[in-house]
Amino acid sequence: MLLAIDIGNTNSVFALQGRGSLAAVFRCATNHKRTSDEYFTWLFTLMNNKNLNISDINEVIICSVVPRVLYDLKSLCANYFNCDPIIVGKANCKLPISVRVDKGTIVGADRLANAAGAFCEYGGDLIVVDFGTATNFDIVGSDGAYEGGAISPGVYLSLKALHDEAAALPHIDISRPLSVVGKNTVECMKAGIYYGYVGLIKEICQKIKSEKNKDFKIVATGGLSSFFNNEDGLFNILDLELTIKGLVQINNYNRENFYGED
Repeated sequence: MLLAIDIGNTNSVFALQGRGSLAAVFRCATNHKRTSDEYFTWLFTLMNNKNLNISDINEVIICSVVPRVLYDLKSLCANYFNCDPIIVGKANCKLPISVRVDKGTIVGADRLANAAGAFCEYGGDLIVVDFGTATNFDIVGSDGAYEGGAISPGVYLSLKALHDEAAALPHIDISRPLSVVGKNTVECMKAGIYYGYVGLIKEICQKIKSEKNKDFKIVATGGLSSFFNNEDGLFNILDLELTIKGLVQINNYNRENFYGED
């Protein structure tokens, strides 16, 4: 059984891939202080609740944008799963897609996984919009190549900045406003954040289409993607497990082509 791990700045996803399908997906807050033993205990408990045997895990692939967690995750694999994990972005991981960016540029492992997953699932000529700590816009070419993109502050990051830097503005949770014109401070903030991001998504995607002279399909993923998917015409496809699907594809590509496995 494959354990695919996606470590984001805010949240982490642990997914178990069985024979051709996801067996389970677990989420937790990202914490670089969590030890390998704590990861194992947490994972063992959740798997046991779903009648899954943790001893069936025999391969692991990791995608992380938080370098400090890698030591304990590698210890988890060595101590409990008796395997060396494939780590996206490291020398032991080959990609099934090309990466066309400026020489010396390091692309986030999550963005590469998204591109691989999106191309496998939906073909080429895509814009992948990933709602995480940052909101990423990534371009997948007609042949599946990663061709760069744009990065903007994430929704929760923007909300935090409003609260932290403007003394009179409260901390609020994201929700769709009743109107674009608020009648109180909270409704004004909700309208600004929600419609501000709707406008940002539309404008950046339209600029990409115009610059590339292509009618890209827009694939949304990440925590808040389903929230903004309620806005008509914003996305063509919603796929909450896109990163995990990409990790599965990258793992299969490496196992079949570089690790001598059928």
